[in-house]
Amino acid sequence: MKIKTFLWTVLVAALLTGIPSTAQVQVIAIKAGYLVDPESATVAANQIILIEGRTIKSVGANLKIPENATVIDLSKQTVLPGLFDAHAHLCMTTRRNRDGGRYYFTTLIDSNAYRAIQGVANARSMLEAGFTTVRDIGNAGNYADTDLRRAIEEGLVPGPTIINAGRIIAPFGGQFQMQPDKPGLGNPEYFYADTRDELKKAVRENIHYGARVIKLVVDDQRYIYSVDDIRFVIEEAARAGLKVAAHCWTEAGARNAAEAGVASIEHGVAISNEALEIAKRNGVALVPTPFTETDAREFQTPGANKQINEKWFIDPVKRAYKIGVTLVHGPDVIFTTKEYSRGRLSIETIDHWVEAGIPARVMLQALTTNAARLLGVEKERGAIRPGMKADIIATRNNPLDKIDTLKAVTFVMKDGQVFKSGASLP
Repeated sequence: MKIKTFLWTVLVAALLTGIPSTAQVQVIAIKAGYLVDPESATVAANQIILIEGRTIKSVGANLKIPENATVIDLSKQTVLPGLFDAHAHLCMTTRRNRDGGRYYFTTLIDSNAYRAIQGVANARSMLEAGFTTVRDIGNAGNYADTDLRRAIEEGLVPGPTIINAGRIIAPFGGQFQMQPDKPGLGNPEYFYADTRDELKKAVRENIHYGARVIKLVVDDQRYIYSVDDIRFVIEEAARAGLKVAAHCWTEAGARNAAEAGVASIEHGVAISNEALEIAKRNGVALVPTPFTETDAREFQTPGANKQINEKWFIDPVKRAYKIGVTLVHGPDVIFTTKEYSRGRLSIETIDHWVEAGIPARVMLQALTTNAARLLGVEKERGAIRPGMKADIIATRNNPLDKIDTLKAVTFVMKDGQVFKSGASLP
């Protein structure tokens, strides 16, 4: 009986390996009028990009287009890699309340299911705006961000590639002011961790439930994580191949995070030049977050945005750029309006980078190559070259000359699939 079973297994294996595959990989040829390489800040004219399935096969000026290829004509447009948003909250949409709209009001009243649905809408909006990769940095309830990432990866809903953080790890209270008779109100939004055992448990639970990056709130309480605390988290996350993003609002928090060597400092609104120098030395990126006029209107503080934005965004960005710290786009958008979708709000914050005097070349790198390295996907995304995933967008003008053109992308391809087309298809 055992011999018959063995022979049958061998026969089936032989038949399966001997059957030729009839499925053909889709071949697409993009005719690019101009092709931008953000890393080198160069532009090549009249390029052809050949794509097989999800991957770029070849790029060049005189490539032969296969007969079976679908041709996408972008010969009158500028083509570049898809954009990145490295500080997003897709599964959270804040609402106004009596005290002006603090975000925790929303996180406490919306169910996990509803937040996942919000994530679907926001993810679609981000992709439509040209963001093909997003780092969702927490505030997703009980791992709604993991469910959103899975749904996108499985093709159930359209959206960008997501690197998600799961539950935010923080000292007791997180970013809330808790009350002693209601100590559980911060859960599951935050994972409170104040000892090494609690920190290890928080990191491991996040990894188990699908986190792809660890988010650490360093300093929103009077007690903050020390350099050694942060290093402990970095080492624990690194065992599973994950990086650490550190929310830092104070100078002390930013300095501790920079010295510990996190992957990125988020916000950094009070970061000192000393901390910026440490960040540069340790290869720590800064993800600054502007306070926009739309923020001011939404949170009923009209007229406050200019002063706040100068302090929170423009000043630290100017100093970081001068010192040479790696800058990455991630505007921390946490709401939508009838006029402004999540994707539109994210890309329109480039106006504040312009106000800070950041060159278009640096801004484009913050939106692509710098972000790809921070997120750890630089071998797959963030550039248009052979072997990379086909995440491609197009604009009417060259963003190195006119960065505003990124506000109205005409074409979006993600993983070789066209999501938005302003091209002429024969």
